[in-house]
Amino acid sequence: MQLAFPYRISHTGRTSNDHGAHLRDLIEQVLFTAPTERVNRPDFGAGLLELVFAAESDELLAATRFLVQGALQQWLGDLIEVEAVAVEREDASLHITVQFVERRTQERQLAQFRSL
Repeated sequence: MQLAFPYRISHTGRTSNDHGAHLRDLIEQVLFTAPTERVNRPDFGAGLLELVFAAESDELLAATRFLVQGALQQWLGDLIEVEAVAVEREDASLHITVQFVERRTQERQLAQFRSL
């Protein structure tokens, strides 16, 4: 059984384990976990929260797209196939859109994230 992250209770009063939401939760963990944050996996994560305060430029947005795609392929490549990544910046916030195909069902999905 796969538990939702963060842990939550479903509308039935049981532990939430929606598979589609689980994939989105996994992607969110990879994107917003900073390298060295996990004790037993110091190289895990993309560390996008650190980029919020970097100077805005086209080069930074392109590098962020490659960083996101590489991290997702490395950590979730057995579960999803990343088709496209879009990164936009608005003030001190990053907007990340990931289009992917779930390998198990071949279902195409879109997940959007925003750093605060």
